Amino acid sequence: MGCWGVLPFENDEACDWAMELANVDDLSLVESALHEVEVGAECVGYRATVHALAACETVARLLGRPGQRDVHTDDVDGWVVAHRSLMPSASLLNRARAVIRRILASSEFDACDPEGEAELSEEIADLYRRLGTEERRN
Repeated sequence: MGCWGVLPFENDEACDWAMELANVDDLSLVESALHEVEVGAECVGYRATVHALAACETVARLLGRPGQRDVHTDDVDGWVVAHRSLMPSASLLNRARAVIRRILASSEFDACDPEGEAELSEEIADLYRRLGTEERRN
C-alpha cells in the first residue's frame, strides 16, 4: 500500500478506486464506498476510509468544486467530464458529509508522515466544505 501525501488521491488505493470508476456510468461506486464507512466497524479501516474520501472528492467534482488536480486525478477528472449530467442528490450529499464526520471521529487513516497530521485534517475539512455544509432535503 503506497502513500506519498495527504491529498485524497496521493495513495495507491484511491488511484485504483478511480480506475474502477471508469467501469461505471452512474454513482454506484460512490454509493458503495460511502456505504462501506456507514456500516463498517466502530473504527473505520484504512481501505474504507481512502475509498470514501475518493468518493467524496468525486462528488465535490460533480458539483464543480474540485480539490487536488494533478496526474493522480486524471482518471476521476476524465470520468467527471464524461458524466457531467450526474448531479448528486441531496441525500447523497448528506451521506457524504456524514461519512467525512465519521472518518474524522473514528478512522485508522493517518498521514504517511506523522508530521502531516495537521495538513491531513485540513484537507479533509476542505473537502467537507466543498461538499457544502448545510443539510439538504430531497
